[in-house]
Amino acid sequence: MDRILLSTLAHRSPEEVFPYVRSFTDYPRYTDHLKEVRVEGTGNAGSVYDLELAWWKLSYTARSRVTDVSAPRSLTWRLVNDIDARGEWRVEPEPESAPPDAETASRIYFEAMYDPHSADTNAISLPRFVSLDWVVEKVQPKLLGEARTVVERLVADIEGRQRDVELTIHEMP
Repeated sequence: MDRILLSTLAHRSPEEVFPYVRSFTDYPRYTDHLKEVRVEGTGNAGSVYDLELAWWKLSYTARSRVTDVSAPRSLTWRLVNDIDARGEWRVEPEPESAPPDAETASRIYFEAMYDPHSADTNAISLPRFVSLDWVVEKVQPKLLGEARTVVERLVADIEGRQRDVELTIHEMP
């Protein structure tokens, strides 16, 4: 299993941050590759999200199930189709890191564990002469850039303004 663990600081309390982290239907605003999110459920454990992704000549709908919600601290998920992947959004208070112009701060963690070679090759319609291994090789380096974009836009929504966001990489495949 490969693992990505990233974090950043938001200048708000966990109670203010968590609703943004939890609102997956807003995520298409944070990335160019997520075209639409559809939800079955209320957003609590058991809710299923269809995430319609598009990159290059590929399109794919990932189906993700929320496995646990412990507001305002944690939300865990698992993909339920075509690839072995699971992860967590976690929000921890970190008031000591707040800048002078902010009352408090929280650290937002994103963790994903996945096996890129567990993908069902029949689930993705690949162009002729393109292998799944080639796609995995091209996508993996883009994950960090994509994560950075998502985090910057998410923090801008949380704080109500855009700023430079420091992305801490704790673990990367």
